[in-house]
Amino acid sequence: MAYEVNGQSFEADEEGYLVNLADWNKDLAVLIAKDEGIEMTEQHWEVVEFLREYYNEYQIAPAVRVLTKAIGKKLGPDKGNSKYLYELFPYGPAKQACKIAGLPKPTGCI
Repeated sequence: MAYEVNGQSFEADEEGYLVNLADWNKDLAVLIAKDEGIEMTEQHWEVVEFLREYYNEYQIAPAVRVLTKAIGKKLGPDKGNSKYLYELFPYGPAKQACKIAGLPKPTGCI
C-alpha cells in the first residue's frame, strides 16, 4: 500500500501505517486522516503533534491509557479523557492518531 501526495509516493504497511517514519509531513497526515474519515482540526493537530513529541522522546507510541494520562498532564483534564479523544478519533485515539501522526501502531493495539 502507498499514499500519493504532491506527486510523491509514500510506502505504508497493509494497515496504512507509514513504513518510513521520516516520510511524514502535514500534507501526508491530512491524506491519511481523510482515508480515516477525519477532517483535521486544531484539536486533532494538537493530539498528533503531542504524539510525535512523545514518540521522539520515548521511541514508542503510547497505548490509549498512557496517551490519555499524558495528554491530561500537558493539555488539561478537559482534553485528557477518553470521551474527548474518541470524539476526535472514533476508531481509537491511540491507533488512529498514531497512524495520522506517521508513527508505528501502538503496542497493545489489535
